[in-house]
Amino acid sequence: MPPRHAYWTIILEGKPTAFRAHTEEELLPTLKQLQARHPDTVLRWFARGRLWTSKEEERLAQEARKAKRQTRGREWRPGGAHRDPRERFKIPRDEKRRRFRDRLYRDRQEGETKDGVRPRSRGGPPRGRRGGGKPGGGRGGRSGGGGSSR
Repeated sequence: MPPRHAYWTIILEGKPTAFRAHTEEELLPTLKQLQARHPDTVLRWFARGRLWTSKEEERLAQEARKAKRQTRGREWRPGGAHRDPRERFKIPRDEKRRRFRDRLYRDRQEGETKDGVRPRSRGGPPRGRRGGGKPGGGRGGRSGGGGSSR
């Protein structure tokens, strides 16, 4: 069974009609009746968004299109150099580990002082609370009772 968007249709006065079918034989009686009053009525095959005189014409056009299509190899890339642009970032696992080790060793060397002791970092949470007490100064607030009334 052909796809739903491929069917036989009747063209009346150069315009498509609602008469559609999957087989040519289903439309022949209707076509004959319409041709009695409208001699320019024709039966066409609709497929791939275009009207064809027959299924064979559409099939031959499809085969010619496939033969014309250029096949490209796996290494083909659009642009000048037909190479994978990500290839330069792909390095072996051993090389990655060696670079990581060298970077780690270099960072440790840069962090030491002249006497060979690493300084303590100042990051992290504070050790004690400042201002000790409630937020806002520890005294009531603005809206409290017992004030002077004027």
